[in-house]
Amino acid sequence: MTMLKVGIVQYNCSIPDPSLNTEIGLRYVNEAKSLGADIVLFPECWITAYAFPDIAESDLPVSEIERHPDFQAWYETALDENSVPLQQFRQIAKELSIGIVITGFTKGEKRPQNSAFVIDRNGEIILKYSKVHTCDFAAERLLESGTEFKVCEFDGIKLGIMICYDREYPESARMLMLKGAEIVLVPNDCGTMKIRLQALSTRAYENMIGIAMANTPGDNAGCSCAFSPIAWDRHGRSVDNTIILADEKTEGIFIATFDIDELRHYREREMMGNTFRKVNAYELLTSKRVEAPFIRT
Repeated sequence: MTMLKVGIVQYNCSIPDPSLNTEIGLRYVNEAKSLGADIVLFPECWITAYAFPDIAESDLPVSEIERHPDFQAWYETALDENSVPLQQFRQIAKELSIGIVITGFTKGEKRPQNSAFVIDRNGEIILKYSKVHTCDFAAERLLESGTEFKVCEFDGIKLGIMICYDREYPESARMLMLKGAEIVLVPNDCGTMKIRLQALSTRAYENMIGIAMANTPGDNAGCSCAFSPIAWDRHGRSVDNTIILADEKTEGIFIATFDIDELRHYREREMMGNTFRKVNAYELLTSKRVEAPFIRT
């Protein structure tokens, strides 16, 4: 029987102190291992914290902000694959033989990116994903968006990553499904979770993928969760596809167990995902045209 146990971390690293955040994260990895997790999922921007320079609040064009010393100093704090915190997570992954999805701002070509690294049991980075749907209506306009959705293989299971705002767009999960993802892991840091939980459940159902999301705790936040794609049993009876759902404020690790064999059998016999899509009718999905009421300046 093939199972995947995801240790979902619900904790808020709000201070931009990579050393401290790494120390806390390593403790959570140890705890997750003791609870039998195969892979640990951290919230969005764990190592660096989800923190921007003060100049992000200005109305200056991004092209001008990029030249400001505060922006340049912030860019220099972004991670790369040789950064000490990332190496520490790689080391503990190898020592404990556990997978880790760790997050932070990373150096892009000109601006930071909002990224996640998937580390395997040997301490190797098997995927780096940078958030495609950056929140361009807020401080994330200063970030460099990722350009593609990626899938890797962990313990023989195809994993994909979405980061926070990515999950607001059904195309994100659909692209991962089309690339073969069986489980999608979602680092997150936001509130107003009720409708977003419903969306994650729907993404799991319509793509026949498992989904796990790690969020930061707080009032109107938290609710780290996991959903199965299985919406009914072999007799057609409706079943609750919620695997786990945390409350808003509890800090800690929540273990979500995916039955991969059951998931695969379900995908082989049911009719969602990429079974009966009518792609000839979807041409407008690739159009770059934006019309009212969706135009933003």
